[in-house]
Amino acid sequence: MKINVTAFHFQELILKGYDLNHIFLLKLIHEQNDISTLLSESAKISALHQGLLRKGMITEKGLTIIGTELLVFMDSKAPGKLIRRKVDDTAFSEWWKAFPATDTFEHKGKSFSGCRSLRQNMDACRIAFDKVLLENEYSAKDLIDSLKFDVLQKKEFSCKKGENKLSYMQNSLTYLNQKSYEPFIELVKKGINTSNTQQEYDGINL
Repeated sequence: MKINVTAFHFQELILKGYDLNHIFLLKLIHEQNDISTLLSESAKISALHQGLLRKGMITEKGLTIIGTELLVFMDSKAPGKLIRRKVDDTAFSEWWKAFPATDTFEHKGKSFSGCRSLRQNMDACRIAFDKVLLENEYSAKDLIDSLKFDVLQKKEFSCKKGENKLSYMQNSLTYLNQKSYEPFIELVKKGINTSNTQQEYDGINL
């Protein structure tokens, strides 16, 4: 395993509170090595692993975009600054709680039965959520507000049509990966509300 370390790499790592042990462990995980034995036999390595989890650089399923960016920095040839991004766990938690667990719900005194689990793959969703924020196109508020708007509209239309529209909603990971939130962000920004959405929803899957 080759790790590119120069004076500017070393300086940036120290300034940002990382060391080569973090890099080495990230590299092992990135290359899909089985580190279970290392974690069980070494308290120090286990502590390093927990530190990477807390910093939002990895999940139990692999590297996040933040961890990947650190490895990309280590592979860079020209001197530059390492931007230490902070994961907004509070924002993701709010978004996660707003996403329906299933397509069974009650709204305005009416009950709708479903058969699907909608809130799935939390770790992968966290990575996808963070990726959207790091791309700087949408804010956490955009994602949260658009999701709440989407869910509310599906419930409203369910009551109007007598059909469970929430059953058509994608699971949480697909919702993020396919950017299904985008049209709802635009509707929220335009000030569309529950009383004037029928026409605006043309072309949007309810």
